[in-house]
Parts: sequence; structure tokens; C-alpha cells
Amino acid sequence: MKSIFIIILLFFLNLLARNKEEVLNANDFNEEWWRTTTVYQIYPRSWLDTDGDGIGDLQGVIDKLDYLQDLGYETIWISPYTESPQKDFGYDVSNYTKVSEQYGTMETFDKLLSEVHKRNMKLVFDLVMNHTSDEHTWFKESASSRDNPKADWYIWKDGKGKNGLKRPNNWRAMSGNWAWTYHESRKQFYYNGFLPFQPDLNYRNPDVKKPCLT
Repeated sequence: MKSIFIIILLFFLNLLARNKEEVLNANDFNEEWWRTTTVYQIYPRSWLDTDGDGIGDLQGVIDKLDYLQDLGYETIWISPYTESPQKDFGYDVSNYTKVSEQYGTMETFDKLLSEVHKRNMKLVFDLVMNHTSDEHTWFKESASSRDNPKADWYIWKDGKGKNGLKRPNNWRAMSGNWAWTYHESRKQFYYNGFLPFQPDLNYRNPDVKKPCLT
């Protein structure tokens, strides 16, 4: 749905495994696996609910791995499950390094990764890197002033007109709303390619690339 506009990174998660014994031998790894693999996409929110809160979770993914493998799938593509206020159901990330409480914990994710590898399957997930939630600490710091360390981590522009309250231009976001949102603290507009609570990261700034692309 939004994957055309969101950078979907295919993480070779075997390289991220915390237990070194889980890391696959490089000689056995086929870099072209993605050309021929069979993929099943899981939207965790509507997947299997194992704790009775009415929302699917990572444990539910684990519980259905054998079923998915029996169907012939080799790769699981999972939609965002990181910490988020869920205004856009996970596509508004407030912390890239934590699992949303609705879906489980990092321990649950580690277990999912381990169980996927036990079945010689692969795990791919949507990493939403075009923008963050406006509740992310990066944005809060960036919005606090024009001279803080993260002042240029997002795309800020002065407004037009006598009081600077007119948008920089007439661009529209992909969702149809205005692509510029005024922030009172900075007296500036920030760019949002999707929804107003999803400010775009400024990848022209090398400091933004470091935590996002490494």
C-alpha cells in the first residue's frame, strides 16, 4: 500500500543475530535468494492474537511459522512492529530500537528470528525510513529550536507572508493534505510527504544517515 514510497530494506537478519552460532556461513548464503523466494506478507496487527487484547502480535507469527512453511513459503515479510503511537498503524515510528508493546518485546522478536532460522526461512520487514512520528525524540529535539544538534534532521522552511504563516509552496502530500505543517516552537514549517504527524527526515544531512543506514 505505502511500500512504493517507503524505503523497504531487506535485512539479512542472520547477520544481526545476537547469538554468533545463529549466523549463517557466508559460503552458504545466496545473495540472489530474493529473486526466486516465495514471500508471505504479515500485517501483525490483524494476524494471530495470542494475549487476548484483540490485536495480533509477534508470538502469533511464531505460532504460525510451521503452517506458513507447510504452505511452501520461504520468506516472511512483516509490516512495521516497532514502537509507534499507531496513528498510522506502525508507519509512524517513534523508536526504531523498541518493539511496540502491542506486538511483544525485543525478546519476542529474538525468538521469532531464531525460529525463522531454525526452519531455514528468511525474515524481511518494512523499515519506515522516509519519516518518523512527530513523537520521536529526534523530532522533538529538532522542533525545540533552530540551533539544537538535531535542528537539521528534518526539512524545515520559513513561511511566506508578513508573519511567516503562509506555506512555503503549494505542494500536496501523497495523502492529499498539505505537505507543509507549521510548528509553533520553531516558527517554521516542516515537510511531511504523507500525513502531518509524519515529518520527513532530511537525508541531505549525513548525521541522519548514520543511525538510519548503518
